[in-house]
Amino acid sequence: MSIAVPAQAPSDNLRGIAAMLAAMAAYVVNDAMMKLAAAELPTGEIIFLRGLIVMPALGVFLILTAAPGTLRTFGRPAVLARCVAEVGAALLYLTALFHMPIADCTAILQFTPLALTAGAAIFLAAHVGWRRWLATLVGLIGVLIIIRPGAAAFNPYAALALLSILFITARDLITRTLGAEVPTAVIAFSATAAVSVSGIGLMPFETWHWPSPATALALVGAGVALLGAQYWIILAMRTGDVAVVAPFRYSVILWAIVAGVLVWREVPDLATWIGIAIVTAAGLYTFLREHRLARAART
Repeated sequence: MSIAVPAQAPSDNLRGIAAMLAAMAAYVVNDAMMKLAAAELPTGEIIFLRGLIVMPALGVFLILTAAPGTLRTFGRPAVLARCVAEVGAALLYLTALFHMPIADCTAILQFTPLALTAGAAIFLAAHVGWRRWLATLVGLIGVLIIIRPGAAAFNPYAALALLSILFITARDLITRTLGAEVPTAVIAFSATAAVSVSGIGLMPFETWHWPSPATALALVGAGVALLGAQYWIILAMRTGDVAVVAPFRYSVILWAIVAGVLVWREVPDLATWIGIAIVTAAGLYTFLREHRLARAART
């Protein structure tokens, strides 16, 4: 017997798409504000100060939504391992972001869904057919076109952006192993706290100083944008049909290109455009393929 899943109303899908577009734009605003702050402050201080802005809101969310008995899940090995992966991903990605064009860094990160598909096959014994393996390989070729190792245009910090994908993949694979008894609020708060504390760990290697009003405002903007992005992406996934809404995640590349042009006058060259197109196409194909297989399994 198959269970028919009612389709979302067109108005719901439109609201979901709008929320996803807003979430991706907010993520880019967060990255842009952090990158602007990096012109004055070192990486560790930026990470720590943004955490001071974001953590109170997440703390309130934790208090309001998590039952007292669930707070002990903070100490679970899987939760702690996820925090380590989150820290590695944040430090590597932000270091890369601060030293290379925002559009290039964002485009490289779009290889993450493909890496996650491969990781699920290797570590979680998930079935991945040859088509999705081929899409992963094609996506990797797209990334290599963007970063162009060995070429004159190669930015060594692109290697850090690519390495951050390994930590992001590990984080997401660990998340899949967490049971429902671990609240979302615990996961979000623990990860944010871990990343913020990691900023303090960089203090002996950096020179911290009081931010200027403009930089402080940029950090506040980054924190608010990050909270807005998290809210809108949850709203998007709960409002519309996943197959309709989720592909609009890739709008983050367009937002990043716009930010790069408007703020830093960074215009991607032809090779970068080609790489972006390849990575995006491979990612969209993988998502649609997985959705089609999941729907077939349900019926």
